[in-house]
Amino acid sequence: QTFFNKSVDFLKRGVQRTFRRETLLKRLPFTTWLPKYDLQCLEGDIMAGCTVGLTAIPQGIAYAVVAELPPNYGLYSAFMGCFMYVIFGSCKDITIGPTAIMALMTLEYSGSGGPVYAVLLCFTSGIIIITAGLCNLGFLINFISKPVISGFTSAAAITIASSQLKGLFGLSYSSDGIIETYDKFFHNIGKTRWQDLTLGLSSSVVLLIMRRVKDIAAVRVRASDSRWTRVWKKGVFLVSVGRNAIVVLVALVVAYCQRHEQPFIITGEVKPGLPPFHPPAFSADVNGTMLTFGDILADVGAGVVIIPIVSILESIAIASAFAGGATIDATQEMLALGMCNLAGSFVQSMPVTGSFTRTAVNATSGVKTPAGGIVTGTLVILALAFLTSYFKYIPKASLAAVIICAVIFMVDYQVVLPIWQAHRLDQLPLWTTFLTCLFWKLEYGILVGAGVNLALVLYGSARPKVVVDVTAMQDGDDEAYVLVEPQSGLFFPSVDYVRTSVNKVGLTTASSRMTVVVDCGHFTGVDYTAVKGIKSLCNDFEKRHQPLVFINVSKGVRKGLMSLNTDIKIAASQDELRSLLA
Repeated sequence: QTFFNKSVDFLKRGVQRTFRRETLLKRLPFTTWLPKYDLQCLEGDIMAGCTVGLTAIPQGIAYAVVAELPPNYGLYSAFMGCFMYVIFGSCKDITIGPTAIMALMTLEYSGSGGPVYAVLLCFTSGIIIITAGLCNLGFLINFISKPVISGFTSAAAITIASSQLKGLFGLSYSSDGIIETYDKFFHNIGKTRWQDLTLGLSSSVVLLIMRRVKDIAAVRVRASDSRWTRVWKKGVFLVSVGRNAIVVLVALVVAYCQRHEQPFIITGEVKPGLPPFHPPAFSADVNGTMLTFGDILADVGAGVVIIPIVSILESIAIASAFAGGATIDATQEMLALGMCNLAGSFVQSMPVTGSFTRTAVNATSGVKTPAGGIVTGTLVILALAFLTSYFKYIPKASLAAVIICAVIFMVDYQVVLPIWQAHRLDQLPLWTTFLTCLFWKLEYGILVGAGVNLALVLYGSARPKVVVDVTAMQDGDDEAYVLVEPQSGLFFPSVDYVRTSVNKVGLTTASSRMTVVVDCGHFTGVDYTAVKGIKSLCNDFEKRHQPLVFINVSKGVRKGLMSLNTDIKIAASQDELRSLLA
């Protein structure tokens, strides 16, 4: 009865905390910036929203191609996240939508079921991410270190770029894994279509040049610039950040003009109009077999969990990068991302997350609040409503160029040297993750990398550094005792190692006669295994009739030691240590 009453009280307190006015306002961040919204914010958000929209439309189509879905599904994925993040998002720069990594993960797990599987994965991802946010499980992301994330994103970027070589060269083949991709690429390279290759390479060169234009000092807006100078510099900036849309539009026009004798491999028919708003299908007809919701989840397998984890990782990493030193509310970002996926599944979206490319464009375009997403989402809806009949003429080579030029900058080679200089052992999870993701599976790579990282942390906990020093008392020159100082806490993984180390010091350095003093200054607490280990250590010294003293013992550690029910010597001060040694 007491347990039941305490449980009810705990639930009541939880409900009261959840539905307090302060908590509700915190979970609806737009209530913070909306009352302060002004014309300056409106101008910045419209400019940034339009710029991001020009990037989102061609990238949405391109990422649908990566996921091997119909092109319209890329656009379906590009607008609902923008709207939902306005309500629930806490970082003004982030834009939610399809990304290269999520497209690749979607292909990995929805390949057999096509759009039905992709949309259902978006739904389940939203549910899982929201649940994780409500349970405050954001701290689990901290167990995946920066080297693991760098290895994962770099391998994913190379995998995605490699998969687009066939589109760039005008080839047609299917492959699984990077080794098979390059094997079939070189096997089919003799069938290269020079028209597609020319268009693809020229598009890539133009994209790379236009990417650098905005960074030229001569085109940066200065306070001393005249009005017309500011206008043309702003124009150059818009051309630079809207390069994807410009290149795809030019390629579309060229292909449209040649539509009677089409020299390029084009995207093909794109379903016109907006998607219907309804829940995702919870059953699917795959190769003549009707699969239930449970059958689909069994077919997808680990993807049900892996895709939400990758989505959270990517979004939190981007939020941290653009936070400007501010603290990120991981719980709120998870709730926002979960709502974006959940709502997106009702408009036939594939799984989405934060986009680094579009977030960078958003930030450099001067966005003021998350309301810029309304403009971006509206542009995508307008494109779906009025322009889809022309999208079928977009050459696949130009889309391949857009994807390759976007992902090659995700290869995080810059971290190798800093990691080597900071902590060389971190190279192990970095390269383990990278190679496993590249040559096996992305999802396995991130798990293996996290496992290696965790093993290194546990090894450091199980094998702490032990400093040994022969100390003489201040008023004499004779060696008085041997000081042993473990450099980390004492818990069950390190108990045997510390016991062995202290015994070794007692037998060698202390010659089985000098007093051994254990400095517990680094012990924040002890568990049951540690207490039993200390008792065994005391017994070892007692058998040799060798004194053993513990100093710098915290209150929590002292409580654990006193539970031994044995004669243990604890010195609270230097004077006590002197008396014990005497």
